[in-house]
Amino acid sequence: MQDYEAKLKSPKWRLNNLYWIEDKEGNVVLFKMNRAQEQLLSELDFLNIILKARQLGFSTFIDILILDQCLWNSNTSAGIIADTLDNAKGLLSAKIKFPYSRLDEAIKERKPLVKSNETEVEWENGSSVKVGASLRSGTYQLLHISEYGKICAKSPDKAKEVKSGALNTLAPGCLGFIESTAEGQEGDFYEKTQKARAIVESGRKPNPLEWKFHFFAWWMDDRYEADPEGVVITKEMAEYFDKKEKEGVPPLSDRKKAWYVLKEKEQGEDMKKEYPSTPDEAFEAAIEGAYFAKQLTTLRKLKRIGSVPFDPALPVNTFWDLGMDDSMTIWLHQFDGSIHRFIGYYENSGEGMSHYINWLRDWRDTRGAVWGQHFGPHDLNVRELMAEGKTRQEVAQGLGIKFEVVPRVADKRDGIEASRQILPLCAFDEEECSTGIKHLTNYRKDFDEKNGVWKSQPRHDEASHGADAFQTFSTGWVKPVTRKKLKARPMKGIV
Repeated sequence: MQDYEAKLKSPKWRLNNLYWIEDKEGNVVLFKMNRAQEQLLSELDFLNIILKARQLGFSTFIDILILDQCLWNSNTSAGIIADTLDNAKGLLSAKIKFPYSRLDEAIKERKPLVKSNETEVEWENGSSVKVGASLRSGTYQLLHISEYGKICAKSPDKAKEVKSGALNTLAPGCLGFIESTAEGQEGDFYEKTQKARAIVESGRKPNPLEWKFHFFAWWMDDRYEADPEGVVITKEMAEYFDKKEKEGVPPLSDRKKAWYVLKEKEQGEDMKKEYPSTPDEAFEAAIEGAYFAKQLTTLRKLKRIGSVPFDPALPVNTFWDLGMDDSMTIWLHQFDGSIHRFIGYYENSGEGMSHYINWLRDWRDTRGAVWGQHFGPHDLNVRELMAEGKTRQEVAQGLGIKFEVVPRVADKRDGIEASRQILPLCAFDEEECSTGIKHLTNYRKDFDEKNGVWKSQPRHDEASHGADAFQTFSTGWVKPVTRKKLKARPMKGIV
């Protein structure tokens, strides 16, 4: 008995010996930390942000840890946030109530519940766990935000509430967890992850108000293996494994490679998001509801997103989206007779037309480029700010640029479909067009939170203008008459 009481003082022993859970097959089993969970426990900091592959059990581990801390520490308040209220209730039921109900009766008698409902439990020692979709009120010593990437992607307003509300309920110097698979290169989860990665790369330890970055790839899980007999490693997959090894992934066994090949056939374009090999790969992957996911995945496989340098033998065309107060965006394009080569991208906000024309002039002069055509959207006739009532088209023409005006499509979905059709004929310079590529990747349908379905129209966010400028191209491009020899001609302004 004395030995048992001594063991109860060890959190790690309790985590591996007290709590029963229901596994994926519906069996009630004793919770034992796996290798990834053990690693996370050994590397914990105050604030922990976890980019992960699926099915590594981090939600279970974190919530068992929360349960344990509440039982063995008085007056400890914990909060759990999920992407929906129903999912949050499910975490409370499966990860808190279920393990507690199956504790040894002697422990439950020492740690009795005094309150239990769908969203909250409280023990006699004053500790409690509350769940929700935002949790703005209260103060917590433990906070778990599950699938924050999904919250940011589907429900940006809810993500703002979590950021401004829930994260401010966590008392300084207490324990916080954000864990998620990746969902695109925008939103608070992406931004926090990138900041945390930068701290790791700098070699310093995060302070108590900074998030510590943790990454757990699929290959870290011993379960992700398969019999290699009969599994064909194609040239493409062999190149993929070689590339990942150069990026720091340890050499993979034949069994792990076989598992990845088989799983990739099942998951398709979702593989890199659900089972990433590296952090960068996780954020490059297609996101749910993205309009151009399939096309961009194909371009990456064909190495059409990479190095696409400016060709001085070809004229440069520009395609614009114009905002009054929002971002103004420009794609720079060359056509070599078969492939549309995107060699540059620029965006800014709060600037007049002259700013963008000056930027283009500098770009041209630096490279010795010759302009082809400039394509702008239907709203060029909107008055330009600070331009004495002139339209943008008039201001631009006065500065030396003559636009080809692209008529507005009757239905936004037609412009999106036109972009889908022409993307297979495109190539993008990854460095010069990085922001534009990110916007195309993140351009997605709006999400109806009430009904839990994707809407038929796109979400208006920071990805919209870059995607709209690309639609200026996809709906307005007309192949120019081929010139035998390209000659620079006297120009007014930049044209």
